[in-house]
Amino acid sequence: MRASDLDTIAKGTSSRELMYRAGKGIFESVQWHGKTLIVCGTGNNAGDGYVVARLLKEHGFEVEILLIEEKFSPDGKYYFDKAIEENVPWSVYNSQDFNGYNVILDCIFGTGFKGEVKGVSREVIEKINVSEAYVVSCDINSGLNGDSGMAELCVKSDLTVSIGTYKSGHFLNMAKDKIGRLVNVDIGIDLIDQPYYLIEDEDARTFFGERRNFSNKGTYGYVTLLGGCTEYAGAVKLSNMAACAMRAGAGVVRLAVPRGIVNSVSPYLLESTLYPLSDCEGAVKFRENEIQGALNGIKAAGIGMGLGQRGDNEKILEYVLKNYSIPLVIDADGLNTLAKMDLSLVKRSGCRVIVTPHPKELERLCGVEVEKILEDPLGVSREFAKRTGCVVLLKGTATVITDGDTVMISNTGAPGMATAGSGDVLSGIITALCASHSENMLMCATVGAYINGRAGELASAQYGDVSMVASDTAMAIRKLF
Repeated sequence: MRASDLDTIAKGTSSRELMYRAGKGIFESVQWHGKTLIVCGTGNNAGDGYVVARLLKEHGFEVEILLIEEKFSPDGKYYFDKAIEENVPWSVYNSQDFNGYNVILDCIFGTGFKGEVKGVSREVIEKINVSEAYVVSCDINSGLNGDSGMAELCVKSDLTVSIGTYKSGHFLNMAKDKIGRLVNVDIGIDLIDQPYYLIEDEDARTFFGERRNFSNKGTYGYVTLLGGCTEYAGAVKLSNMAACAMRAGAGVVRLAVPRGIVNSVSPYLLESTLYPLSDCEGAVKFRENEIQGALNGIKAAGIGMGLGQRGDNEKILEYVLKNYSIPLVIDADGLNTLAKMDLSLVKRSGCRVIVTPHPKELERLCGVEVEKILEDPLGVSREFAKRTGCVVLLKGTATVITDGDTVMISNTGAPGMATAGSGDVLSGIITALCASHSENMLMCATVGAYINGRAGELASAQYGDVSMVASDTAMAIRKLF
């Protein structure tokens, strides 16, 4: 955004004009009421606030400016002076509280802020967060990292008005807990770098198109979900519960599980078929003919859900990677298995692989510590995808999906999805999408994440975040469609 901003200025739109557009956009995005306090730092974010102050005064609202420090950027000083010409009251912070204000506009730090909030700014942010005012943040919540969405301390807003375009920090990690509502104001900045993409409802609708009358179950594909062991019989059960993959459009779902858990799984199967695999003490044993049977005639497979870390997992995964050319979703214990193997197998494989790790699983796969993954989830995911040739779906508050070039973000989901089995539901959905849309693995993973999150939101609305479980998300898929 910084580079795009400079490019727009170089092409003839002044920085002062962009600042005015930003302030005007914020002014038009908020339902102002009562008395407003505009809290300003020393940079251009403060300049946006001065524009808002002037506009509020011109429209008859009661407004005051509070400076963290009497220091200004050149454009900011221009609009500060304009606000003072309109007789907007102002002061420098002197330990006062913020009682009596109906709205507080946060213009302390911009998207370039990194690190820890210190000194007077820290004291001011803490007071904003305990105030009873309606809090609006300009561009991004002060203290929130614009790249990663991480914060040691930041403003918690009721509304954040993004300027130009959204930033990844508006969605990742802690952002959703700090931003009540998010809107964007386009001020005429053309992006010059490769953008990230945010998937929305219309994208998912377009992806599916219309279901044809002249079709059959084979049109939409046979898929296999391979996993399960005695310790985790429920996980793969859940992957298939309520015909999860079939709800996402698969023609037939074949569940391949160790023979020892067949009796516990079979009562949960209705439309799907069951394929028993040899096992030893409840963990899958590698039998080439059985793996061939489990994968015979399918258009996509998911492997690893509830597989455990015993048995012949490495042999099975290596065999599939070396001998098949199908879309392959690797999740859960499939990822733990892959982390112990030669990753060049993925690059050389005929399979089009999607891996679906959470940050700790990605740490095992690529050797980058979780803390660094959280600091740069897009960069780490993109590098791993480029190195291995797979699509990476990194789970989190927002889901990051990348093939090493394009980066997608899905911002759907609910806190109640932080429960056992949610990832298994996701794997079932994605595997189904791969069966009928294998020409675009990146979108299969992206739309899968979107559907899973939206279904989770529906489940949360019905049951609440504390009580909902993953099967509630699975059941909500049909309602979502």
